[in-house]
Amino acid sequence: MSTFSRTDTSVLGRWWWTVDRWNLAALLALMGFGALLVLAASPAAADRISGVGTFQLAKRHFLLLPAAAAFMIGISLMPVKKVRRFAVIGMGLTILALLATLVLGVEIKGATRWINVLGFSLQPSEFVKPFFAVTVAWMLASAKSDEGIPGTWIAIGIWLVVISLLLMQPDLGQTVVVTAIGGVQLFLAGLPMILVGGLILFAALGLITAYFTLPHVTARIDGFLDPAAGSRYQVNRSMEAFKNGGLLGQGPGEGTVKSQLPDAHSDFIFSVAGEELGLIACLIIVSLFAFVVLRGFSRLLQENNLFVLLACTGLLVQFGLQAIINMASAIHLIPTKGMTLPFISYGGSSLLALAVGMGMVLAFTRRRPHGDYEGGI
Repeated sequence: MSTFSRTDTSVLGRWWWTVDRWNLAALLALMGFGALLVLAASPAAADRISGVGTFQLAKRHFLLLPAAAAFMIGISLMPVKKVRRFAVIGMGLTILALLATLVLGVEIKGATRWINVLGFSLQPSEFVKPFFAVTVAWMLASAKSDEGIPGTWIAIGIWLVVISLLLMQPDLGQTVVVTAIGGVQLFLAGLPMILVGGLILFAALGLITAYFTLPHVTARIDGFLDPAAGSRYQVNRSMEAFKNGGLLGQGPGEGTVKSQLPDAHSDFIFSVAGEELGLIACLIIVSLFAFVVLRGFSRLLQENNLFVLLACTGLLVQFGLQAIINMASAIHLIPTKGMTLPFISYGGSSLLALAVGMGMVLAFTRRRPHGDYEGGI
């Protein structure tokens, strides 16, 4: 029984009866799976890191989980105008953080993607995705409503700035996700097909250039296409984990492959789920991701505000594509890519950034019988 009556006019009362409670429950369920899997996988990873206690990584994750849930729910309480304003400010700050990363960043595994802020390691590229989706959506929507605003060109300019900064790190995976977000939004905004074809060609040329100029990209693609061309150690261990897990799994904490997988707690946490929880649990996780994305799109079917439609589509594309890339890498359907599984992998920046993004999705998909689509910034 709900603690809020339909006549409750408080902020929480209105939120409860207008928010998508099913999607909220699915997102919290993913956080629950993440808590279980990080607790199972992180001790093995911590043992390989000098100076880190056995459960220190798990403790960090559990400290951030309530903050992430609070961010998600807090943002979902906001009206559309305030969400848009929050995203635009966040976009500006994130671009500054990406610039700072190139100067002050810490190099890890050949890439400079992290900066230290007040003793915490922050990855700005995780936050750029949700802020980019909403800011670009606002520009594209403005181009359709206001004659004097060259919103489409401003959106393309923002995209060029963002991908340039990402490629300098370098971070091809995040570049692909940001490009996919912008491409889908441009298509929905009514971009002429000849320009859509041009952007697809540009993206294809970009991937080819990355293959020939970035050694780690070359190694991963060659290793995917030809087992003899490069190391497939993590992929082989990942596939072994799924084989060991079978239908019902070995049981939480009982897996052995995680002790051989350097990134078992982050990029390959889906493999830990396969070994310890089994095929059925993995299918439940996949179903939860699919439910969140499809449910979000179903709520947009009745939406008549172009900005909300574009922004929410971009956020859902980011969420779904990131999950697909991570899980497809774990089962060797695509070349391996260091990208977290949303709300499940260990990683503070990823967890908080996804909470921000999905909080905005919950805000945009709330039922608005009277509307709150104020204009302006």
